[in-house]
Amino acid sequence: EVQLVESGGGLVQVGGSLRLSCAASGFTFDDFHIGWFRQGPGKEREGVACISNNDGSNWDGSTYYIDSVKGRFTVSRDNAKDTVYLQMNSVKPEDTAVYYCKARIFGTDQWGKGTLVTVSS
Repeated sequence: EVQLVESGGGLVQVGGSLRLSCAASGFTFDDFHIGWFRQGPGKEREGVACISNNDGSNWDGSTYYIDSVKGRFTVSRDNAKDTVYLQMNSVKPEDTAVYYCKARIFGTDQWGKGTLVTVSS
Protein backbone atom coordinates (compact mmCIF):
# COMPACT_ATOMS: atom_id res chain seq x y z
CA GLU A 1 0.00 0.00 0.00
CA VAL A 2 1.35 3.40 -0.98
CA GLN A 3 1.66 5.76 1.97
CA LEU A 4 2.95 9.27 2.41
CA VAL A 5 3.10 10.61 5.95
CA GLU A 6 3.92 14.22 6.68
CA SER A 7 5.27 15.45 9.99
CA GLY A 8 7.07 18.41 11.51
CA GLY A 9 4.33 21.01 11.40
CA GLY A 10 3.54 23.28 14.30
CA LEU A 11 3.49 26.84 15.52
CA VAL A 12 6.40 29.06 14.49
CA GLN A 13 7.01 32.78 14.79
CA VAL A 14 7.50 35.08 11.85
CA GLY A 15 11.08 34.80 10.67
CA GLY A 16 11.54 31.41 12.24
CA SER A 17 12.29 28.02 10.73
CA LEU A 18 10.63 24.65 10.51
CA ARG A 19 11.50 21.40 8.77
CA LEU A 20 8.75 19.22 7.38
CA SER A 21 9.24 15.55 6.56
CA CYS A 22 7.38 13.27 4.20
CA ALA A 23 8.01 9.58 4.82
CA ALA A 24 7.10 7.31 1.92
CA SER A 25 6.40 3.60 1.73
CA GLY A 26 4.81 1.07 -0.60
CA PHE A 27 6.59 2.12 -3.79
CA THR A 28 10.09 2.49 -5.24
CA PHE A 29 10.80 5.88 -3.80
CA ASP A 30 13.82 6.69 -5.96
CA ASP A 31 11.80 6.43 -9.18
CA PHE A 32 9.35 9.25 -8.53
CA HIS A 33 9.27 13.00 -8.28
CA ILE A 34 7.86 14.22 -4.98
CA GLY A 35 6.01 17.49 -4.56
CA TRP A 36 5.05 19.66 -1.62
CA PHE A 37 1.71 21.45 -1.72
CA ARG A 38 -0.11 23.67 0.73
CA GLN A 39 -3.61 24.91 1.38
CA GLY A 40 -4.01 28.04 3.44
CA PRO A 41 -7.25 29.09 5.14
CA GLY A 42 -9.78 30.06 2.51
CA LYS A 43 -7.34 29.35 -0.31
CA GLU A 44 -6.97 26.74 -2.99
CA ARG A 45 -4.26 24.11 -2.73
CA GLU A 46 -1.08 25.21 -4.49
CA GLY A 47 2.17 23.53 -5.40
CA VAL A 48 5.10 24.85 -3.39
CA ALA A 49 8.15 22.81 -4.33
CA CYS A 50 9.14 19.66 -6.14
CA ILE A 51 12.21 17.47 -6.31
CA SER A 52 12.97 15.16 -9.19
CA ASN A 53 13.36 11.41 -9.04
CA ASN A 54 16.76 9.86 -8.69
CA ASP A 55 17.75 8.40 -12.05
CA GLY A 56 21.13 7.19 -10.90
CA SER A 57 24.52 8.64 -11.57
CA ASN A 58 23.18 11.49 -13.69
CA TRP A 59 20.82 12.78 -11.03
CA ASP A 60 21.32 16.46 -10.52
CA GLY A 61 18.73 16.80 -7.78
CA SER A 62 16.55 19.10 -9.85
CA THR A 63 14.19 21.16 -7.75
CA TYR A 64 11.40 23.61 -8.44
CA TYR A 65 9.88 26.32 -6.26
CA ILE A 66 7.09 28.80 -6.60
CA ASP A 67 8.28 32.40 -6.57
CA SER A 68 6.87 33.20 -3.14
CA VAL A 69 9.15 30.67 -1.39
CA LYS A 70 12.30 30.90 -3.51
CA GLY A 71 15.32 31.65 -1.35
CA ARG A 72 13.43 30.70 1.82
CA PHE A 73 12.39 27.06 1.36
CA THR A 74 14.58 24.14 0.38
CA VAL A 75 13.34 20.74 -0.72
CA SER A 76 15.63 17.72 -0.40
CA ARG A 77 15.36 13.97 -0.35
CA ASP A 78 17.10 11.13 1.46
CA ASN A 79 16.61 8.07 -0.69
CA ALA A 80 18.12 5.80 1.95
CA LYS A 81 15.30 6.83 4.29
CA ASP A 82 12.57 7.17 1.64
CA THR A 83 11.95 10.66 2.96
CA VAL A 84 11.58 14.11 1.45
CA TYR A 85 12.12 17.25 3.48
CA LEU A 86 10.96 20.81 3.20
CA GLN A 87 13.16 23.22 5.11
CA MET A 88 11.25 26.42 5.72
CA ASN A 89 13.24 29.48 6.74
CA SER A 90 12.24 33.11 7.23
CA VAL A 91 8.61 32.09 7.41
CA LYS A 92 5.86 34.62 6.87
CA PRO A 93 2.22 34.73 8.03
CA GLU A 94 1.14 33.83 4.48
CA ASP A 95 3.00 30.52 4.84
CA THR A 96 0.30 29.39 7.28
CA ALA A 97 -1.29 26.33 5.71
CA VAL A 98 -1.70 22.60 5.79
CA TYR A 99 1.27 21.17 3.93
CA TYR A 100 0.94 17.99 1.90
CA CYS A 101 3.36 15.85 -0.04
CA LYS A 102 2.34 14.10 -3.21
CA ALA A 103 3.70 11.50 -5.59
CA ARG A 104 2.18 10.57 -8.92
CA ILE A 105 2.43 6.78 -9.04
CA PHE A 106 1.62 5.35 -12.48
CA GLY A 107 -0.84 8.12 -13.25
CA THR A 108 -2.50 8.23 -9.83
CA ASP A 109 -1.84 11.06 -7.39
CA GLN A 110 -1.03 9.75 -3.93
CA TRP A 111 -1.36 12.29 -1.13
CA GLY A 112 -0.45 12.35 2.51
CA LYS A 113 -2.92 13.62 5.11
CA GLY A 114 -0.99 16.82 5.67
CA THR A 115 0.69 18.65 8.52
CA LEU A 116 -0.42 22.06 9.79
CA VAL A 117 2.01 24.98 9.87
CA THR A 118 0.89 28.11 11.69
CA VAL A 119 3.02 31.23 11.53
CA SER A 120 2.35 33.71 14.32
CA SER A 121 3.13 37.39 13.98
